[in-house]
Amino acid sequence: MRLAAIDIGSNAARLLISDVVMINNKPEFNKLNLIRVPLRLGFDVFEKTRISQEKVTMIINTIQAFRYLIDAYDVKYFKAAATSAMRDAVNARSILEQVKHETGIEIEVITGDDEATLVYENHIAENLDTEHSYLYIDVGGGSTELTFFAVNKLIFKESFNIGTIRLLKNQVQENSWEEMKDFIKKEMKGHDNDVVAIGSGGNINKVFSLSKRKDGKPLSLDLLKDYYKELGSFSVKERMRLYHLKEDRADVIVPALQIYINVMRWANATEIFVPKIGLADGLIQHLYGELIRKGIRA
Repeated sequence: MRLAAIDIGSNAARLLISDVVMINNKPEFNKLNLIRVPLRLGFDVFEKTRISQEKVTMIINTIQAFRYLIDAYDVKYFKAAATSAMRDAVNARSILEQVKHETGIEIEVITGDDEATLVYENHIAENLDTEHSYLYIDVGGGSTELTFFAVNKLIFKESFNIGTIRLLKNQVQENSWEEMKDFIKKEMKGHDNDVVAIGSGGNINKVFSLSKRKDGKPLSLDLLKDYYKELGSFSVKERMRLYHLKEDRADVIVPALQIYINVMRWANATEIFVPKIGLADGLIQHLYGELIRKGIRA
């Protein structure tokens, strides 16, 4: 079965195309292609509350291109979702209507709670040992989703309007950090021993690549702090040159590290696994579950 997911984030839009194959009666999701387009919607929305006409044209062109690829790969089932920037944009409804009219693709604007749930759909923690508690940390341009898994069950999922682009635009007040800190400490009380973090998002994936760690090996909190200091000491152009980063990664990677470090500190997590998952992966797994429940199989 071939499935696709479109994720319209605050920093970039992504199209993920995957094949689902059954191995030992369990579905395995094999990525065929992942395309990322840096739309950077949050730069419009978090300052001006609306998406500019220039960005609207970019969105439509991007979704049309995604549509062609979906058709080229002969994908019959797909899902499309938009997150924080589209949630906040005052002209979101008209844009989504225009996208549907011109491309035939309907994009659902999902809540922060939905976003946290979809990241958790990857069920990474269920494949790890049960002696630890696991905190999913998904950092985006407009929001951060936290999902906490302990004693073989979901303890909480929560979304905070703290994201990399909001931080770059000085749109995050101190009380927002305090709310996140208080929530983590209160909700994790009694479960905060041996907490392991699971990170998702393009920035933590890039840090993992820079670290040269082997797949499956965690990054330490101390290493994240070192990268935060090191990368933060350079300008965006210097980061691009020294670390071979694209501009739309070089400017957000430092605020992303700030979020991961703060959350891990407050959660007493000293290590973070980076399984290279994201919202698009969760969308595909969610779609697969829906199809199976409807009796649709490959």
